[in-house]
Amino acid sequence: MTIKTSRCCLWIPLNVTLRSHVTFLLKTTTSPFHPCLCGRKRPPAGVLFSRYTVGHEPLPPTVGTTMFGRRVLYLPGFFSYARHIVKVDGKRGLFRGLSPRIVSSTISTVVRSKVKQVELLPKRDELQTSLRKVVKETSHEMIIQCLSRVATHPFHVMSVRCMAQFVGREVKYGGIFSCIVKIFKEEGVAGFYVGLVPHVAGEVLFLWFCNLLAHFINTYAVDDSFTQASAVRSYTKFVMGIAVSALTYPFMLVADIMAVNNCGLAAGLPPRSPIFESWLHCWNHLSHKGQLFRGSSFFFRRVPVPSRPSTEG
Repeated sequence: MTIKTSRCCLWIPLNVTLRSHVTFLLKTTTSPFHPCLCGRKRPPAGVLFSRYTVGHEPLPPTVGTTMFGRRVLYLPGFFSYARHIVKVDGKRGLFRGLSPRIVSSTISTVVRSKVKQVELLPKRDELQTSLRKVVKETSHEMIIQCLSRVATHPFHVMSVRCMAQFVGREVKYGGIFSCIVKIFKEEGVAGFYVGLVPHVAGEVLFLWFCNLLAHFINTYAVDDSFTQASAVRSYTKFVMGIAVSALTYPFMLVADIMAVNNCGLAAGLPPRSPIFESWLHCWNHLSHKGQLFRGSSFFFRRVPVPSRPSTEG
Protein backbone atom coordinates (compact mmCIF):
# COMPACT_ATOMS: atom_id res chain seq x y z
CA MET A 1 0.00 0.00 0.00
CA THR A 2 1.42 3.35 -0.99
CA ILE A 3 0.65 6.96 -0.33
CA LYS A 4 -0.89 8.64 -3.34
CA THR A 5 -0.44 12.37 -3.43
CA SER A 6 -2.14 15.29 -5.11
CA ARG A 7 -2.65 18.97 -4.49
CA CYS A 8 -5.93 18.17 -2.82
CA CYS A 9 -5.33 15.40 -0.34
CA LEU A 10 -3.20 12.52 0.87
CA TRP A 11 -4.78 9.26 -0.27
CA ILE A 12 -4.14 6.36 2.04
CA PRO A 13 -5.75 3.02 1.19
CA LEU A 14 -7.22 2.23 4.59
CA ASN A 15 -10.60 1.05 5.69
CA VAL A 16 -13.32 3.70 5.37
CA THR A 17 -13.52 4.66 9.04
CA LEU A 18 -9.78 5.03 9.55
CA ARG A 19 -9.38 6.82 6.24
CA SER A 20 -11.96 9.45 7.23
CA HIS A 21 -10.15 10.15 10.50
CA VAL A 22 -6.75 10.43 8.81
CA THR A 23 -8.08 12.72 6.07
CA PHE A 24 -9.66 15.00 8.67
CA LEU A 25 -6.43 15.18 10.66
CA LEU A 26 -4.41 15.94 7.54
CA LYS A 27 -6.66 18.78 6.51
CA THR A 28 -6.78 20.35 9.95
CA THR A 29 -3.22 19.92 11.17
CA THR A 30 -0.83 19.76 8.23
CA SER A 31 -2.14 22.22 5.66
CA PRO A 32 0.59 24.79 6.26
CA PHE A 33 3.34 22.33 5.47
CA HIS A 34 3.01 20.72 2.12
CA PRO A 35 0.77 20.80 -0.93
CA CYS A 36 0.94 17.04 -1.28
CA LEU A 37 -0.93 16.73 1.98
CA CYS A 38 -3.76 19.04 1.06
CA GLY A 39 -4.57 22.21 -0.79
CA ARG A 40 -2.63 24.60 1.39
CA LYS A 41 -3.25 27.46 -0.99
CA ARG A 42 -6.98 27.37 -1.15
CA PRO A 43 -8.39 30.76 -0.21
CA PRO A 44 -8.71 32.28 2.27
CA ALA A 45 -5.87 30.45 4.04
CA GLY A 46 -3.92 30.29 0.80
CA VAL A 47 -3.99 34.06 0.38
CA LEU A 48 -2.22 34.49 3.69
CA PHE A 49 0.15 31.65 2.93
CA SER A 50 1.22 33.08 -0.43
CA ARG A 51 2.06 36.38 1.22
CA TYR A 52 4.05 34.60 3.89
CA THR A 53 6.09 32.84 1.20
CA VAL A 54 6.88 36.03 -0.75
CA GLY A 55 8.07 37.62 2.50
CA HIS A 56 5.38 40.28 2.83
CA GLU A 57 5.18 41.32 6.49
CA PRO A 58 3.07 44.50 6.84
CA LEU A 59 2.57 44.09 10.59
CA PRO A 60 5.39 44.53 13.12
CA PRO A 61 6.60 41.59 15.21
CA THR A 62 5.70 41.30 18.87
CA VAL A 63 7.86 40.26 21.81
CA GLY A 64 7.06 36.83 23.26
CA THR A 65 8.67 34.08 25.25
CA THR A 66 9.37 30.44 24.47
CA MET A 67 8.38 27.57 26.76
CA PHE A 68 11.85 27.88 28.28
CA GLY A 69 11.38 31.56 29.09
CA ARG A 70 13.62 32.97 26.35
CA ARG A 71 12.41 36.22 24.80
CA VAL A 72 11.91 36.11 21.05
CA LEU A 73 10.18 38.14 18.35
CA TYR A 74 7.04 36.62 16.85
CA LEU A 75 5.53 37.64 13.53
CA PRO A 76 1.74 38.05 13.28
CA GLY A 77 -0.18 34.80 12.96
CA PHE A 78 -3.07 33.67 10.81
CA PHE A 79 -5.89 35.61 12.47
CA SER A 80 -3.97 38.88 12.84
CA TYR A 81 -2.98 38.77 9.19
CA ALA A 82 -6.53 37.87 8.12
CA ARG A 83 -7.93 40.87 9.99
CA HIS A 84 -5.37 43.08 8.29
CA ILE A 85 -6.37 41.82 4.84
CA VAL A 86 -10.05 42.36 5.55
CA LYS A 87 -9.31 45.86 6.82
CA VAL A 88 -7.31 46.80 3.72
CA ASP A 89 -8.99 44.77 0.99
CA GLY A 90 -12.35 43.74 2.39
CA LYS A 91 -13.52 40.14 2.69
CA ARG A 92 -13.04 39.74 -1.03
CA GLY A 93 -9.29 40.00 -0.46
CA LEU A 94 -9.36 36.64 1.30
CA PHE A 95 -10.48 34.94 -1.90
CA ARG A 96 -7.96 36.23 -4.42
CA GLY A 97 -6.79 33.55 -6.81
CA LEU A 98 -9.77 31.30 -6.13
CA SER A 99 -10.83 30.81 -9.77
CA PRO A 100 -7.45 29.49 -11.03
CA ARG A 101 -7.26 27.25 -7.98
CA ILE A 102 -10.66 25.70 -8.73
CA VAL A 103 -9.69 25.13 -12.37
CA SER A 104 -6.36 23.62 -11.26
CA SER A 105 -8.07 21.18 -8.90
CA THR A 106 -10.60 20.21 -11.55
CA ILE A 107 -7.93 19.56 -14.18
CA SER A 108 -5.87 17.55 -11.71
CA THR A 109 -8.87 15.35 -10.96
CA VAL A 110 -9.61 14.83 -14.66
CA VAL A 111 -6.00 14.04 -15.55
CA ARG A 112 -5.74 11.49 -12.77
CA SER A 113 -9.02 9.82 -13.70
CA LYS A 114 -8.02 9.60 -17.36
CA VAL A 115 -4.62 8.04 -16.77
CA LYS A 116 -4.85 4.35 -17.53
CA GLN A 117 -4.73 2.34 -14.33
CA VAL A 118 -2.28 -0.51 -14.92
CA GLU A 119 -2.41 -3.61 -12.76
CA LEU A 120 1.03 -3.53 -11.22
CA LEU A 121 0.90 -6.82 -9.40
CA PRO A 122 -0.86 -9.66 -11.19
CA LYS A 123 0.02 -12.16 -8.49
CA ARG A 124 -2.44 -11.77 -5.66
CA ASP A 125 -0.39 -13.89 -3.28
CA GLU A 126 2.61 -11.55 -3.42
CA LEU A 127 3.65 -10.24 -0.03
CA GLN A 128 2.06 -6.89 0.80
CA THR A 129 5.36 -5.61 2.20
CA SER A 130 7.31 -6.41 -0.96
CA LEU A 131 9.83 -3.68 -1.77
CA ARG A 132 9.33 -4.38 -5.46
CA LYS A 133 5.62 -3.67 -5.09
CA VAL A 134 6.30 -0.38 -3.32
CA VAL A 135 8.75 0.71 -6.03
CA LYS A 136 6.33 -0.17 -8.83
CA GLU A 137 3.36 1.55 -7.24
CA THR A 138 5.39 4.62 -6.32
CA SER A 139 6.79 4.86 -9.86
CA HIS A 140 3.28 4.61 -11.25
CA GLU A 141 2.01 7.32 -8.94
CA MET A 142 5.05 9.50 -9.71
CA ILE A 143 4.17 9.48 -13.39
CA ILE A 144 0.57 10.45 -12.61
CA GLN A 145 1.76 13.19 -10.26
CA CYS A 146 4.15 14.65 -12.83
CA LEU A 147 1.51 14.66 -15.57
CA SER A 148 -0.95 16.31 -13.23
CA ARG A 149 1.59 18.96 -12.23
CA VAL A 150 2.48 19.81 -15.83
CA ALA A 151 -1.22 20.19 -16.67
CA THR A 152 -2.11 22.34 -13.66
CA HIS A 153 1.03 24.41 -13.07
CA PRO A 154 -0.05 27.31 -15.34
CA PHE A 155 -3.11 27.83 -13.15
CA HIS A 156 -0.98 27.58 -10.04
CA VAL A 157 1.18 30.42 -11.37
CA MET A 158 -1.93 32.51 -12.07
CA SER A 159 -3.32 31.86 -8.59
CA VAL A 160 -0.09 32.79 -6.80
CA ARG A 161 0.28 35.99 -8.80
CA CYS A 162 -3.33 37.01 -8.17
CA MET A 163 -2.78 36.55 -4.44
CA ALA A 164 0.60 38.31 -4.47
CA GLN A 165 -0.94 41.45 -5.97
CA PHE A 166 -2.03 42.44 -2.48
CA VAL A 167 1.58 43.33 -1.62
CA GLY A 168 1.82 46.22 -4.09
CA ARG A 169 -1.93 46.85 -4.45
CA GLU A 170 -1.74 46.02 -8.17
CA VAL A 171 -4.57 44.96 -10.45
CA LYS A 172 -2.42 43.48 -13.21
CA TYR A 173 -3.94 39.99 -13.02
CA GLY A 174 -7.69 39.61 -12.97
CA GLY A 175 -9.77 36.78 -14.37
CA ILE A 176 -8.37 33.57 -15.78
CA PHE A 177 -8.61 34.67 -19.42
CA SER A 178 -6.90 38.01 -18.77
CA CYS A 179 -4.16 36.21 -16.82
CA ILE A 180 -3.52 33.86 -19.73
CA VAL A 181 -3.33 36.72 -22.22
CA LYS A 182 -1.10 38.83 -19.96
CA ILE A 183 1.38 36.05 -19.18
CA PHE A 184 1.58 34.80 -22.77
CA LYS A 185 2.07 38.33 -24.12
CA GLU A 186 4.85 39.24 -21.67
CA GLU A 187 6.64 35.93 -21.08
CA GLY A 188 5.46 33.46 -23.69
CA VAL A 189 4.70 29.83 -22.93
CA ALA A 190 7.64 29.66 -20.52
CA GLY A 191 5.86 32.12 -18.24
CA PHE A 192 3.25 29.50 -17.41
CA TYR A 193 5.89 27.09 -16.15
CA VAL A 194 8.15 29.22 -13.96
CA GLY A 195 8.89 27.30 -10.78
CA LEU A 196 7.81 23.97 -12.27
CA VAL A 197 11.12 22.15 -11.65
CA PRO A 198 11.34 22.70 -7.87
CA HIS A 199 7.63 21.99 -7.55
CA VAL A 200 7.91 18.63 -9.31
CA ALA A 201 11.15 17.82 -7.49
CA GLY A 202 9.53 18.46 -4.11
CA GLU A 203 6.50 16.34 -4.87
CA VAL A 204 8.56 13.46 -6.27
CA LEU A 205 10.93 13.46 -3.29
CA PHE A 206 7.97 13.59 -0.92
CA LEU A 207 6.36 10.62 -2.64
CA TRP A 208 9.46 8.41 -2.64
CA PHE A 209 10.70 9.26 0.85
CA CYS A 210 7.25 8.83 2.35
CA ASN A 211 6.52 5.47 0.76
CA LEU A 212 9.98 3.98 1.27
CA LEU A 213 10.28 5.08 4.89
CA ALA A 214 6.81 3.76 5.66
CA HIS A 215 7.68 0.47 3.94
CA PHE A 216 10.89 -0.09 5.90
CA ILE A 217 9.28 0.85 9.23
CA ASN A 218 6.27 -1.35 8.61
CA THR A 219 8.42 -4.26 7.45
CA TYR A 220 11.17 -4.24 10.05
CA ALA A 221 9.77 -2.35 13.04
CA VAL A 222 6.15 -3.51 13.26
CA ASP A 223 5.65 -7.09 14.43
CA ASP A 224 2.91 -9.06 12.68
CA SER A 225 2.07 -10.76 15.95
CA PHE A 226 0.79 -7.44 17.28
CA THR A 227 -3.01 -7.44 17.15
CA GLN A 228 -3.21 -3.83 15.86
CA ALA A 229 -0.34 -4.18 13.38
CA SER A 230 -2.52 -3.19 10.41
CA ALA A 231 -3.74 0.01 12.07
CA VAL A 232 -0.22 0.88 13.23
CA ARG A 233 1.09 0.49 9.69
CA SER A 234 -1.61 2.78 8.38
CA TYR A 235 -0.75 5.49 10.88
CA THR A 236 2.94 5.05 10.10
CA LYS A 237 2.20 6.33 6.61
CA PHE A 238 0.33 9.28 8.09
CA VAL A 239 3.18 10.21 10.44
CA MET A 240 5.76 9.81 7.69
CA GLY A 241 3.69 12.12 5.48
CA ILE A 242 3.85 14.91 8.06
CA ALA A 243 7.56 14.43 8.74
CA VAL A 244 8.61 14.27 5.08
CA SER A 245 6.40 17.21 4.14
CA ALA A 246 8.37 19.41 6.51
CA LEU A 247 11.65 18.33 4.91
CA THR A 248 10.50 18.94 1.33
CA TYR A 249 8.74 22.23 2.09
CA PRO A 250 11.63 24.42 0.77
CA PHE A 251 10.99 23.12 -2.75
CA MET A 252 7.40 24.37 -2.60
CA LEU A 253 8.54 27.71 -1.18
CA VAL A 254 11.06 28.23 -3.99
CA ALA A 255 8.45 27.27 -6.60
CA ASP A 256 6.03 29.90 -5.29
CA ILE A 257 8.68 32.60 -5.14
CA MET A 258 9.79 31.86 -8.70
CA ALA A 259 6.17 32.07 -9.87
CA VAL A 260 6.10 35.72 -8.75
CA ASN A 261 9.71 36.74 -9.30
CA ASN A 262 10.32 39.39 -11.97
CA CYS A 263 6.77 39.22 -13.32
CA GLY A 264 6.07 42.92 -12.85
CA LEU A 265 4.53 42.69 -9.38
CA ALA A 266 6.07 44.52 -6.43
CA ALA A 267 6.27 41.25 -4.48
CA GLY A 268 8.73 39.86 -7.02
CA LEU A 269 10.90 42.91 -7.62
CA PRO A 270 13.54 44.82 -5.62
CA PRO A 271 13.61 45.97 -2.90
CA ARG A 272 11.19 43.31 -1.69
CA SER A 273 12.87 40.51 -3.62
CA PRO A 274 16.05 40.11 -5.69
CA ILE A 275 15.79 39.07 -9.32
CA PHE A 276 16.69 35.39 -9.41
CA GLU A 277 18.42 33.84 -12.40
CA SER A 278 17.19 30.35 -11.57
CA TRP A 279 15.44 28.42 -8.84
CA LEU A 280 18.85 27.31 -7.52
CA HIS A 281 19.81 30.98 -7.16
CA CYS A 282 16.61 31.52 -5.20
CA TRP A 283 17.33 28.49 -3.01
CA ASN A 284 20.84 29.74 -2.19
CA HIS A 285 19.53 33.20 -1.37
CA LEU A 286 16.92 31.83 1.05
CA SER A 287 19.52 29.55 2.59
CA HIS A 288 21.85 32.49 3.23
CA LYS A 289 18.98 34.39 4.85
CA GLY A 290 17.89 31.42 6.95
CA GLN A 291 14.45 31.51 5.32
CA LEU A 292 14.09 28.15 3.59
CA PHE A 293 11.13 27.39 5.84
CA ARG A 294 9.53 30.81 5.62
CA GLY A 295 5.76 30.50 5.79
CA SER A 296 5.76 26.85 6.87
CA SER A 297 3.50 27.65 9.80
CA PHE A 298 0.50 29.91 10.30
CA PHE A 299 1.16 30.34 14.02
CA PHE A 300 4.14 31.06 16.30
CA ARG A 301 6.19 32.44 13.43
CA ARG A 302 9.51 33.69 14.72
CA VAL A 303 11.52 36.43 13.05
CA PRO A 304 14.07 34.49 10.94
CA VAL A 305 17.72 34.66 11.91
CA PRO A 306 20.27 34.48 9.07
CA SER A 307 22.41 31.37 9.16
CA ARG A 308 25.42 33.37 8.05
CA PRO A 309 26.07 36.85 6.67
CA SER A 310 24.79 37.19 3.13
CA THR A 311 26.99 38.72 0.44
CA GLU A 312 24.13 39.15 -2.04
CA GLY A 313 23.05 42.56 -3.06
